[in-house]
Amino acid sequence: MSASSDLRESPAAGYPERVAPRPVVRARRSTRMPWPVVTGALLVAAVMVLPVLVVVGQASTSGDEASRLLLRPRTAELLGNTMLLVVLTVPITVLLGCGAAWLVERTTLPGAGTWRTLLLAPLAIPAFVSSYAWTSVLPQVQGLGGAVFITALAYYPFVFLPAAALLRALDQGHLDAARSLGSSGLGAVLRVAMPQLRPAITGGALLVALHLLAEFGVLQMMRFPTFTTAILQQFAIGFSNAAGSLLAAVLVVLCVGLLALEVPLRGRTRIARVGAGARQRPVAYRLGAWTVPASAALAALVGLALLVPLVLVLRWLVRAVTSGAVSVGPLLTATGSTVGLAVLAGLAASVAALPAAWLLHRYPSRLSTTLERVTYLASALPGVVIGLALVTLAVQWARPVYQTAALAVLAYTVLFMPRAMVAWRSGLAAAPPELLEASRSLGLSGLRTLIRVVLPLVLPSALTGFVLVFLATSTELTATLLLAPTGTETLATAFWSASDQLDYVASAPYAAAMIALSAPLTVLLRRQILDQR
Repeated sequence: MSASSDLRESPAAGYPERVAPRPVVRARRSTRMPWPVVTGALLVAAVMVLPVLVVVGQASTSGDEASRLLLRPRTAELLGNTMLLVVLTVPITVLLGCGAAWLVERTTLPGAGTWRTLLLAPLAIPAFVSSYAWTSVLPQVQGLGGAVFITALAYYPFVFLPAAALLRALDQGHLDAARSLGSSGLGAVLRVAMPQLRPAITGGALLVALHLLAEFGVLQMMRFPTFTTAILQQFAIGFSNAAGSLLAAVLVVLCVGLLALEVPLRGRTRIARVGAGARQRPVAYRLGAWTVPASAALAALVGLALLVPLVLVLRWLVRAVTSGAVSVGPLLTATGSTVGLAVLAGLAASVAALPAAWLLHRYPSRLSTTLERVTYLASALPGVVIGLALVTLAVQWARPVYQTAALAVLAYTVLFMPRAMVAWRSGLAAAPPELLEASRSLGLSGLRTLIRVVLPLVLPSALTGFVLVFLATSTELTATLLLAPTGTETLATAFWSASDQLDYVASAPYAAAMIALSAPLTVLLRRQILDQR
């Protein structure tokens, strides 16, 4: 407050008279968590952690056998293979995803819109379908090298999508300010752009790592043993719950380590903006002589990740059609079952992830962080382990839901809720808290603020989460084999039944149907990038 505001002229003597300044009232942000949201987050966290508790409980019954199983050389080999797969694949996906996003969103690369669509398109091809295509023409693509090759090509879009969205939303003024203060072009990117990209990069890398821990189809085809393939063998050969649960408990420990590592790497840099009026549109960096090499690199990536699997699937599909091996009735039935289960799972996961994501965004604390982290634990377990845990719970405590679609949808929600959580978290991070405070100061309740202010801002991210869960559910294999209602067959289970017998012709229609079902959804994912202005 200025001095003139503290003085007024005395009407009696004509001299200024000092008066006490008016107190400045500042709105205080409430730190009390809304109990309905906390209750919802607690209930969701309890459901998410139940399968983990069942696995740990079954593993603890092993007694003295546990030390013998865990200390044997085979367990050390499985641990080394699993960690090696994660350590090699995650950096490759980050490099591919961030590099492609930078070229598309921040350079003068010709045909950026086309590249954006093509780089997201591999999400429409399930990883095990891609491995089926590659092994059908190159059987020598196996082992660690083949597993890293296939999974990196299949999972890099998880990093590309959020990185491209944030790169498109970056304020050029921040980079210009850094350059005016003496930073080089690379220095400005490292000091200004990279901290703002950390939530997107770490979130995408976390999804890739969790998928690698639970991956089965690709690794089985690549003949590369990890904890997941060994767990499936334990349950299939002798149905050893104790041994399988012990290996699954190790996966839980690895998942906890990844979650703990992601928290400090994510950082606390704010990326939300109150308004777009002062934002400067990003300046595209001129590639010049690097235009041709950059285009060739992206073409190679798209060719390996998209065109090769697509061409090979179409090749086998043509053989199936010409030989009359396509059964339209079972194909349509499997497609209908797949769509129904995927829609229900996408809605359930999106709704279930919102309370914890909201608490983490608005009321960051140890409690909100714990509630958000818990939702990731079960997703590191193979689908068959989650399925068996839910079967155990259903048989003992909720027998009416056994062998129903509800139990299968619950398994999908437990497995794939991290996709919805990462999407909610990214959207809420870009929602300016000042708008929420302004809404509350105008008298809107918390629920009306959520509906009228928050949801319109984060709707693109929420839709992205739904699509990611839909895609994952439509291609889920191991849990579906165990939990699908009697007589229900999905595209993934029908494909696996045929491909497991090396019948490439019979499996091609189901592979093509999964690709055709998933392809239009990549357009919705592309819109999330374009919505970042």
